[in-house]
Amino acid sequence: MFWKTTALLACAVLAMGATPKPAAPKTPAAPPAATAAAPAKPAAKPEEPFDARDPASLVTLLATVGAKGVVSRREDDAVMVTVTSAAANFSAQYAGCNAQGRVCKAVLFDNMVDQAGPTFAQLNAFNQTSAMCRGYEDKSAKPHVIYSTLLFEDDGRDRMKTQVAAWTGCIAEFRNFLKDPNGYLASAP
Repeated sequence: MFWKTTALLACAVLAMGATPKPAAPKTPAAPPAATAAAPAKPAAKPEEPFDARDPASLVTLLATVGAKGVVSRREDDAVMVTVTSAAANFSAQYAGCNAQGRVCKAVLFDNMVDQAGPTFAQLNAFNQTSAMCRGYEDKSAKPHVIYSTLLFEDDGRDRMKTQVAAWTGCIAEFRNFLKDPNGYLASAP
């Protein structure tokens, strides 16, 4: 599904480079008495610092969209985050982390599907149609879809939102594939 992958990538790029809204037309200033009567608006709460290389930042980001992330374990230079949401449950494995489990170099998202998997040939064909999503079958014959990305010091909240959007796109595409592998592959370029 080259066109689907291309569309997904285009959405991610557009989300990253969204143009600012045009300025509203200027209206005449209100008389001084009217402005004095208006209640003061509370100051906007400043956003907390965000570091995409810190698993805790992903947990905070996911909470803003109704998902719950929990650091489930740490091993050597890896941190595993388990995520539950209405849309899908998945894991995010951070790799190349420092001794405190931060400043990680990459994250691998993984979603296991609890149904019978496609054939090896179908799974291989799916991988050939997607530039970003990869499918595999684990030792217990359960299909998984994965997506990974490198993490950098200047990766902000918006870039991580884009990565999560691309990841959820992978989950949706893989589910479409699993519904009818032959039909999905027949329409692939």
